[in-house]
Amino acid sequence: MSRVWLITGISSGFGKAITEQLLEKGETVVGTVRTKKDDIKALEEKYPDNLDVEHLDVTNTQEIREVVNKTIQRYGKIDVLVNNAGYGLFGAAEELSDKDIDLIIATNLTGSIQMIRAVLPYMRAQKSGHIIQISSYGGQVAYAGNSLYHATKFGIEGFCESVAQEIAPFNIKFSIIEPGGARTEFRYGSAHVANLMPEYDNTMAHAFLKMLDPENGLAPGDPNKMASRIIEVADKDATQLHLVLGSQALQATIDRLSERLNEYQGEKDVAKSTDIEEDK
Repeated sequence: MSRVWLITGISSGFGKAITEQLLEKGETVVGTVRTKKDDIKALEEKYPDNLDVEHLDVTNTQEIREVVNKTIQRYGKIDVLVNNAGYGLFGAAEELSDKDIDLIIATNLTGSIQMIRAVLPYMRAQKSGHIIQISSYGGQVAYAGNSLYHATKFGIEGFCESVAQEIAPFNIKFSIIEPGGARTEFRYGSAHVANLMPEYDNTMAHAFLKMLDPENGLAPGDPNKMASRIIEVADKDATQLHLVLGSQALQATIDRLSERLNEYQGEKDVAKSTDIEEDK
């Protein structure tokens, strides 16, 4: 019997690439979209027995629970959850509106948290399952002009690291995927840009504008190859918690973590100075 995959955000990017590859392998996919595009309708027609497309706004917790419950009622299980829905938000912190902030947190962070919480009772009962959280190397490395995006990715990684420990006794695996830049709509279509202020022109806060312009060069990551690596994670008996995809992303992550470690190593005396001294 094929595995049942629940994947959020299959209309484009990694979600679409993963779905297409799984369907070619004969797996079963329940994929969620906010808007059903023509190419997703074509996939439904091509794979009528293996693909269910459900409308889902991941900022709506009730809708999340309904999709999960419907999947269980139809298939009796969820083998793999791929938490993929999300988007990028660019602009200096001062340039972001309250609405910008609330929406990206509700989508990238709270939506992912609630989706994970919704599948856990079923995976725990079936004593198996694999949760794959699509994060970003931006969950480890921060750049100017991306503050709220980084807030959601740093936040979901902390949540996942904690939950991974909680669910290990129930034979549920957890993987955090940290892709680098890829040639998807994330940069070249779905990116949200704040109302920019001239005060931040020619500063690091607006450096992202060069990245978003395809004429300055495309991202190095191949979304189809990345999708294949993500699927392979679910095929392994034992997996590492973090997986970075993209050589540039990996090097940037190693460099930043090394810098951070060196900072902490230099704080030993200051840290110790705040301990209570026990009476001898």
